[in-house]
Amino acid sequence: MRRIIFKNFRIIDAAADFFGSLIIEDGIIAKIIPHKAPSEANDDNAHNACGMIINGADFLPQRGVTEDAAYPALMPAFIDLHAHFRDTGSVGGGAPFPAETVESACLAATAGGFGTVVCMANTKPVIDTVEKAYALKQRSDALGLIDLYPVISLTKNMDGRELTCIPDNAPYRPLLLSEDGKDVYDDALFLAAMEQAARLGIPVSCHCDCGGHEAEAAKAAGRPRTEWSRIEENNAVRRAIELGKRAACHVHIAHVSTKEAAAVIRNEKKSANATTGFTLTCEATPHHIAANEEDARRMGETAHGRVNPPLRGEADRLAIIEALRDGTIDAIATDHAPHSEADKSSGAPGFSGLETAFAACLAAMGDLRQLSALMSAAPARIIGIDRGANARGRIAPGLRADLIIADSYAKWNVDASRFFSRGVCTPFAGKTLQGKILMTVHKGRIVFDGGGNA
Repeated sequence: MRRIIFKNFRIIDAAADFFGSLIIEDGIIAKIIPHKAPSEANDDNAHNACGMIINGADFLPQRGVTEDAAYPALMPAFIDLHAHFRDTGSVGGGAPFPAETVESACLAATAGGFGTVVCMANTKPVIDTVEKAYALKQRSDALGLIDLYPVISLTKNMDGRELTCIPDNAPYRPLLLSEDGKDVYDDALFLAAMEQAARLGIPVSCHCDCGGHEAEAAKAAGRPRTEWSRIEENNAVRRAIELGKRAACHVHIAHVSTKEAAAVIRNEKKSANATTGFTLTCEATPHHIAANEEDARRMGETAHGRVNPPLRGEADRLAIIEALRDGTIDAIATDHAPHSEADKSSGAPGFSGLETAFAACLAAMGDLRQLSALMSAAPARIIGIDRGANARGRIAPGLRADLIIADSYAKWNVDASRFFSRGVCTPFAGKTLQGKILMTVHKGRIVFDGGGNA
């Protein structure tokens, strides 16, 4: 029997924050023993059984703190609804060597505290069949580091002309469908894709950059990207919601970044009618939570600081944080988008985000329990892995042991050259962040150990 005993931790998830100990047996959370304080832990109650013992108290001397609140947190592993792994998982075929590989991305995920990741389909070649998605998942499964769920694109080759077909009895069932990287611009085709998703019971993640004539006119008039991209996002969010209502499907809005888009979503949720079959959820990214347009200017707006949607003004950043706090925005997702240095220098949009997500979001949000809700419980609910034998996102007896040890006191300097990810562009490079992942446990097995355990 494989047993790990976590002794003297703050046990935190979306519903709880208490001191206690936890026992894993054969990959499952077998027992949780609450204590009023770490000093009241009863060794005879839980810790005499054979197995590896990891004691939260052993981390304290290295941190220079001893008060109860400073004990490290034992939390559910994070679930990322939106990442780009670049690698199709295929061998040969003439595809260029990607800016990220399955191996490097999975390692980066474990270092960032992620146990489950949904990766997007805009690879080369595009993941537009069940077979391609399943092959990538199998390659990740063989590593045993995370659970990877590849997205299947809405249209073949993501060219916006022909609907991708997903059989009802397919050997692999994606947890999201998306054309991420761009919108489906034809309304009839987008509606048909949403109707197929509704029939399959799979949410559609919407990139939201189809701004219609208003956005095109702003571009033609030479207005700056900060203006026309705002029009694109705001109009595209409204469009996705209206089409989603017609299709009676689950629409998930990716990387919300403007105060107007957040307001549209808030108002829509307030007026939602549960009987229509339409569901609306959304996400925000760590970089839109913890960085703004000044960071983009510092990095170079047309190259290293370029991301879709762009980093916005401070008023937008604060509006996104407020929308996360009041439940308008359901989840945090990294939009991890690694690129080679040459591609970034040429203006490829995107940042590497898996390994900085926790610290960046902790700085902005502050509350570990709310952060667990946004990065674990809510993502699990959105993609339907919050129930059943493999339920994730919470801590409770009988659930799978996907866990992290997080130190909310640890300060560290972001040195992207030390990332596991092959992509090293981040708006947090050179900054000192507070909050660090010390350990990641996947299915009851330690897959990342960042050190610090005496």
